[in-house]
Amino acid sequence: MRIPQISVRLVVSILVVLILLAIAATSFFSVDQTEQAVVLRFGKYVRTVGPGLQTKLPLGIEKNYNVETAVVKTLTFGYRATDISGTSLSGAFVNTDESMMLTGDLNIVDVEWIVQYRINDPQAYLFSVRDKETTIRDISQSVMNQLVGDLPILAIMTSERTNIEYEAQREMQELFDSYGFGIEIVAVKLQNIMPPEGEVQDAFEDVNKAIQDMNTLINEGKQYYNQEIPAAQGEAEKMIAEAEGYAAERINRAEGDTARFNAVRNEYEKNKEITRERLYIETMEDVLTSDGSITLIDSNLENMLPVKAIGGSV
Repeated sequence: MRIPQISVRLVVSILVVLILLAIAATSFFSVDQTEQAVVLRFGKYVRTVGPGLQTKLPLGIEKNYNVETAVVKTLTFGYRATDISGTSLSGAFVNTDESMMLTGDLNIVDVEWIVQYRINDPQAYLFSVRDKETTIRDISQSVMNQLVGDLPILAIMTSERTNIEYEAQREMQELFDSYGFGIEIVAVKLQNIMPPEGEVQDAFEDVNKAIQDMNTLINEGKQYYNQEIPAAQGEAEKMIAEAEGYAAERINRAEGDTARFNAVRNEYEKNKEITRERLYIETMEDVLTSDGSITLIDSNLENMLPVKAIGGSV
């Protein structure tokens, strides 16, 4: 009778050990550095935890769902890439069901683009939408079709590319936020925009080439402008500086002459006879010594031929 009792104890011990191992095995879970984990208790959300070794209630009472929140995911539209990056157009498979669109001027255009996003709310991402990728694709296509349908084909292919990318990102984010999707749109990039193949495509290629030539000429003109205008401005500033210097010199000389004249006038007013005589003498000295020769004529002589003296003598 003792053998069965030992067997029961052994079985109980084994069961206890197994239960403890099960509890230990189901009480811990790890979260990668690029992830966050959503924890459910009997199927109801209780918390979100970050990277590291985490604990939970064992035996399936709580379950964890790890979600990549630090990884930027990429979806391609109009083509399916075959390279490692998942975005290259080289060797890609074309999907015209996504890329063919009607423009605002009733032309057909082939638009290929990518959407990059990351998960910023793991709980909302897991439980707000059932088919996540399909929903992202449907919203992205709807927004892009609307933007392309409001613009002429030439603007879509040239000047409005950046604006389309910006508006698409903004409108997609608003829609995803309204649905409580739990994702953040990182970027929307247009990859390739082309008209349908054939004569239309050839015509648009000619237009694009003409636009590129026009931009080249504009850039060359701007470069020439940037070279010549500063030189002309420098020359003009030099001429202005020289004119201002000449004007200052003339003004200073005129002011000096005026001051000198005023000084002489003041002296003249003090003693008019002496000043008059001094001025007369100074003037005569200047006249008689101007060229080194002197010619004197007696006013009382008549029919006299004046003889020019040599060496200052008569």
